[in-house]
Amino acid sequence: MSSAATSPSFALKFDALSLWRADLEIQLQELSRFLFDHDLLDEPAADLLESLQTRLARDRLVVAFVAEFSRGKSELINAIFFADTGRRILPATPGRTTMCPVELSYDPDEAPSLRLLPIDTRLGTASLAELRLQDDAWVQVPLDVKRPDELAEALTRVMATQRVSPEQARALGFWDEERTQDNPPLGEDGLVEVPAWRHAIINYPHPLLKRGLVILDTPGLNAIGAEPELTVSLLPSAHATVFILAADTGVTKSDLAIWRDHLCGQPLERYVALNKIDALTDPLSSPAEVEAHIGRQRAQTAQTLGIPEERVFPISAKLALAGRVTGDADDLRASRLLELEDALGRQLLPHRKEVLAQLVIDSAGQLEAQIGRRLADRRRQCAEQLLELRGLRGKNAGMVEVMIRRVEAESREFEQCIAHVQAMRSVHSRMLKDALVGISSDVVRRHTEVLQERLRSAILNFGARKAFAEMAHTLRAKLDEAQAKGHEIHAMLGASFQKLNAEFGFGLAMPAAPDLSRFMRDLELIERNYTQYLGLSHALRLSNERFMSQFRRMLVSKLRVVFEGASAELELWNKTASAQIDTQLRDRRRNFKRRRETLERVRSAAAELEARVHEMEAQEVRIRELQERLHRLVSRLQQLAAAPLPAADFEPLTLDLDLSTQSAPLQA
Repeated sequence: MSSAATSPSFALKFDALSLWRADLEIQLQELSRFLFDHDLLDEPAADLLESLQTRLARDRLVVAFVAEFSRGKSELINAIFFADTGRRILPATPGRTTMCPVELSYDPDEAPSLRLLPIDTRLGTASLAELRLQDDAWVQVPLDVKRPDELAEALTRVMATQRVSPEQARALGFWDEERTQDNPPLGEDGLVEVPAWRHAIINYPHPLLKRGLVILDTPGLNAIGAEPELTVSLLPSAHATVFILAADTGVTKSDLAIWRDHLCGQPLERYVALNKIDALTDPLSSPAEVEAHIGRQRAQTAQTLGIPEERVFPISAKLALAGRVTGDADDLRASRLLELEDALGRQLLPHRKEVLAQLVIDSAGQLEAQIGRRLADRRRQCAEQLLELRGLRGKNAGMVEVMIRRVEAESREFEQCIAHVQAMRSVHSRMLKDALVGISSDVVRRHTEVLQERLRSAILNFGARKAFAEMAHTLRAKLDEAQAKGHEIHAMLGASFQKLNAEFGFGLAMPAAPDLSRFMRDLELIERNYTQYLGLSHALRLSNERFMSQFRRMLVSKLRVVFEGASAELELWNKTASAQIDTQLRDRRRNFKRRRETLERVRSAAAELEARVHEMEAQEVRIRELQERLHRLVSRLQQLAAAPLPAADFEPLTLDLDLSTQSAPLQA
């Protein structure tokens, strides 16, 4: 096999990202064990570590493929992600194949399966997000991944259709009296063909899916426009969207409608694949003339879509899949797929890695500061006790009595801080409750109900955008208010900590103020996506009570995630900031007790003094070693997070499945 045929693909580069993430998880586990073994893993530190480990373990890279029918989308997915299996995973035949949106992912807690959501569920009010949690709403098809023929046959069920009346098609979202050109053809029996399924989820143990890749396969303008969640949730949340066009037809009217209505977002997240360049080959034209024709199509596509020409990639998914499966370097080179994969690998994966790396670096720094303060306080107390013990050398019993009384006095004086701590906690609790009440789920529900009433009263919902913009402005103000109150809490605790440190010898340090900016960005993203959806093209749909009810439930679900996340972030910050008081109270009381016990032993036996001095010296050395090891572990974690991804120069991925004996033919 030629080296070109096995050159690093997007799949291999993604595998490098997954391995980097796995290495981070190992380092986090080592840090967690170290803290647990040395009694340093208090509740705030445990929460922070668990949150970070969960984020890394559940991190997903979502790549959405969007196209009208017969653009070669399924073939392109097979070529980029599944050529290592030696066969097609998704059905790819001429004409309409994938009839409903399909997600490919892997959940190790579930058996390999194909889950199909009947199209009739659109007649209800439940959103797709709610239906995901209702197992009985889905048709479950087991997948035998060791029998390729049966696997391929099972997956063809995503192509299923059913015939319904135009009235039913209208209720399901596939018939529009105002745009008859987009309606399915009416048969002699007076019925039209619509997809049998609303959504499909394939749980498949492919190595890339196991490592966090999620592929969203979205077919056709009707499939996108009729399902609000695709437009305002699934597509916008994808980390990259590949829009597939046919090179022989260019940008058609329906292609342009998809682009303008649903994909004209941030250009760095959008890629355009001009597929089927092999169809432009003409025996009567020279290779130079064919190349010039491809160049013109590329330039015209970029101009029509309003994007840089370098974002348009002429490819042949058919040649790419055949070249990869058969090892034909000439076919792979002619397909030009490597240029698209290189762009995905260079732009998408490093950006995703940077987001995770910054999260790890910041969290590790916060953890080191938090645990470091505890160790520093322990070391300071140890040094004070050592100074006290060394001062007792050669002293008489009367001096020891004086020292015991001084320890008792210091202990009583320290306990006077309890009243100050309780007063501070009372104020803190009241301020936190006041901050959280403005971003509760009830606030979200109440404002979306007001929005729904305003949309009902608007004629054809022409005032929908204004009503939604006003609601979004109000909710943004709620988050801004919570952020401001978080800073007020930060200032109050900072002043209280300074007073406790100065008057009672605490070693309290304030973490950085709580930051809700990422939740504000999430809210802005929801606002942008919904505002785009609330245009005139969807006015008739939004005037439908069932559709509006589903729309509202989905909106509430998305907003609730943002506001519950903001509440959790604020609560975690407060817990982390205030928990150190309990820790230092406990450590300080334990230290007073040990000092008194030591002095009493010294009073009864002079030999105990030297033993206790040596014991405290060893304890100081141990604390210093813990500080140094903590710093090494955190530095190693941060260095690994900041390091570039390893080069993808390893062998191609292979399935741990026996697929070699029943390879399917590649003719499309």
